Amino acid sequence: MMKKSLLGALAIGLATSTSAFAQTEIQWWHAMTGANNDVVNRLADEFNKSQNEYKVVVSYKGQYADTLNAGIAAFRAGNAPHILQVFEVGTATMMGARGAIKPVYQLMADAGEKFDPQAYLPAITGYYSTAKGEMLSFPFNSSSMVMWINKDELKKAGVNEIPKTWPQVFEAGKKLKAAGHDTCGFSNAWAPWANVEQFSAWHNIPMATKANGLDGFDTEMKFNSPAHVKHLQNLVDLQKDKTYDYSGRDSKSEGRFTSGECAIFLTSSGFYGNVKANAKFDFTSVPMPYYPDIQGAPQNSIIGGASLWVMGGKSAAEYKGVAKFFTFLSDTDRQAKLHQESGYLPITKAAYEKTKASGFYEKNPVLQTPLLELTNKEPTENSRGLRFGNMVQIRDVVSEEIEAALAGQKPAKDALDSAVTRSNQILRQFERSVSR
Repeated sequence: MMKKSLLGALAIGLATSTSAFAQTEIQWWHAMTGANNDVVNRLADEFNKSQNEYKVVVSYKGQYADTLNAGIAAFRAGNAPHILQVFEVGTATMMGARGAIKPVYQLMADAGEKFDPQAYLPAITGYYSTAKGEMLSFPFNSSSMVMWINKDELKKAGVNEIPKTWPQVFEAGKKLKAAGHDTCGFSNAWAPWANVEQFSAWHNIPMATKANGLDGFDTEMKFNSPAHVKHLQNLVDLQKDKTYDYSGRDSKSEGRFTSGECAIFLTSSGFYGNVKANAKFDFTSVPMPYYPDIQGAPQNSIIGGASLWVMGGKSAAEYKGVAKFFTFLSDTDRQAKLHQESGYLPITKAAYEKTKASGFYEKNPVLQTPLLELTNKEPTENSRGLRFGNMVQIRDVVSEEIEAALAGQKPAKDALDSAVTRSNQILRQFERSVSR
């Protein structure tokens, strides 16, 4: 009897062990921090608990550029993750990486997963699709740039209306500085994204030829126009007494808003989770400011954030698990909840409609701001999006030149002329690399 019990226990143990061993692991490398890191962990945990065939394992790899570089290095070394979160400026680089990726539309078809590309918001998926509408990567945390406002501090400074134009922002910044914000009247994170990329689209000015690279890799930069120079010169002038204060190339400085230091701050709408968790004041977000003397402004904003790229060289079983995970992420209720909690845009039409129908935006207008910007007008060639090879390096170059101008090392026009020349050199290097 005891032998039978022992054998039974062994059989159960072996079965459990075999089941655990058979579970296919899916590695997901990401760049999310703070409240958004919690969202990533929760999604993986919920997926893992929803079934027992696959296990998604998340790994934080640093900021966006760090994560992209880590993924590229891992692919070359033969140990790439299954899923790599890549910010939007890495799209052209990923598209040009032959053999390194498995397109999402192909992944879903091969895995036999139900997949309708028309179910996703075109303003988002267009950025990550071929000219034929084939989705190459899976939209995840899409966002746009908005202007965050500390309503309490504006009121104390005597700014009675939230600024809508750049001249109004400059005046509000001066009042805030006079009211005690000595180190920051207004500022922004992501300097190149704010002051060149979104600035160009929002004012319907080309950043580059060939529809900002969407129509071909043989594009040339044009962001040294009189409007671009005027804007940078205004920031240079206001930096001198810290009415404007530079906050760096990425999102590391966003705490300057939640701490109360900067009462006007331009950065991603995806900052919402951190603002909600940490701001001890009445806040809101509004559309980016514009120059009223530029005809047609404001136009529409472009998306930011990141998408999930599936890396090449994996087994059919592993790809099946990735496809199951993407189906899980596309669920309407899950997408609506993700949007409402994180501030990132809903990626499916159904999730957007569900959120609207619930009356959510009447109570939470902050989360509709990026959607209103993206759909403000029908996109033009200047505002459909950007697709530049080696964009990470280009952003570094643009940042260097902006920083040189703000430091008084060169005039604004010289800085932007140099940034354009250097960026075009990088584009030609990329063009040669993908045409070999």
